[in-house]
Amino acid sequence: MPHVTQHWRLAVRCPACGKRAVAPVPDAAKGTPFGPRLHAVATYLKTFQALSYERLQAALADLFSLTISQGGLMNLLQRAQGRFAEGRAKAVAALRQAAVVASDETGVRIEGSNAYHWVFRCAAAVVHHASPTRGAIVVRTVMDGHRPAVWCSDRYSAQQGHAEAHQTCLAHLARDVAYADEASEDVLPSRLQLWLHRAFALAEGVGTLAASTLARKRRALERSLDAILAAPTSCDLARDLQTKFRRARDQLLTFAHWPGMVDATNNACERALRPAVIQRKVTNGYRAMWAAEGEADIRTVVDTARLGPGTNAFNTILQTVSA
Repeated sequence: MPHVTQHWRLAVRCPACGKRAVAPVPDAAKGTPFGPRLHAVATYLKTFQALSYERLQAALADLFSLTISQGGLMNLLQRAQGRFAEGRAKAVAALRQAAVVASDETGVRIEGSNAYHWVFRCAAAVVHHASPTRGAIVVRTVMDGHRPAVWCSDRYSAQQGHAEAHQTCLAHLARDVAYADEASEDVLPSRLQLWLHRAFALAEGVGTLAASTLARKRRALERSLDAILAAPTSCDLARDLQTKFRRARDQLLTFAHWPGMVDATNNACERALRPAVIQRKVTNGYRAMWAAEGEADIRTVVDTARLGPGTNAFNTILQTVSA
């Protein structure tokens, strides 16, 4: 049961002039009646368990015998979300100093319209960002002029040109190759599939290889890919694959030039976006932009904290709203 404290205010009326005098509101009765733990519980359930407002009402009623309107829940969540602005600012500052940045985005619904949930990752921070657009302006806004040494992403054009070097996600190419290998009778997709297996093996062991060995294996992969891309083929799927690999030719083995710092895939960003995808499917999006931006701030603080050891999503939320 919730602990309830009632406050009584004395009000009297002057019998001579008829003026009514009311005692001042005590400081303890000002502001929200809910403590930081309830703010943290509601924020955790809404953000990381994808509860709708109706289901969140039911959960709080069942767990704590607390009856609260949806408007009250919105106010509660807005108050809690405001506590994460400082942590987001620190994460963005770290991102704007990083040498290696990875990014990805997924579609969401905000205020009944199509929008996007972006994520940016570096060694020190994970930054989530809600935006009505999928354009490159989002990257320029978040990075604020910072140009890292390496950018990792898929082949989407808005993700290109933001760093000195680029690592194309090999997992995205592997999916295209796997489909072509099943659908085509041409041998070229199979050759590309074997080449990708060698590239993934090199990426897995890149941190244990001597610089000379790494350079030798990288050159062997480059020569092998040149031969595959020059091979004649009459299959449309195979030709499309050749075109995709040619366009990303100088972005396929960047990880070998940055051993231990650059991943061959962008899977970490995709994992960071997975909760946003689940939220979209379960709740069909956000009623307001403030809710999408607030949840992005919460995910930024929690995911950045998860980069360190021994972190817990709820504890991170509780510590933030209690600060």
